[in-house]
Amino acid sequence: MKLIRTHKELAVYQLAFETAMEIFNISKTFPKEEKYSLTDQIRRSSRSVASNIAEAFRKRRYPKAFVSKLSDAEGEAAETQVWLDFAEACEYIDSKTHDDLYYKYDHILGMIVKMIQEPEKWSI
Repeated sequence: MKLIRTHKELAVYQLAFETAMEIFNISKTFPKEEKYSLTDQIRRSSRSVASNIAEAFRKRRYPKAFVSKLSDAEGEAAETQVWLDFAEACEYIDSKTHDDLYYKYDHILGMIVKMIQEPEKWSI
């Protein structure tokens, strides 16, 4: 197993960052009246997933802090899924786009939960 030296080497971080960038680009097409609500919220929550994973990685010497930051990432991923539901319901994204992004967050959530369940594998 290769030693991971930085959060950018984590598959979960890479997927979270990539998916947040997809959401950013898609959200550019949202109506102007959504700028201070749905657009800002989905961008913030999706970016927060990646940033909380990065923070967790830096706090891995403290298992409780590590798990806490991962729990924050988990919550932000779930929140992003809710915003995706709203975006689809408001017809800002089609069902395929919704389902593809929602699935990616399911995958991200699974990876985060696995890390939470096994914090000792990540401690330094």
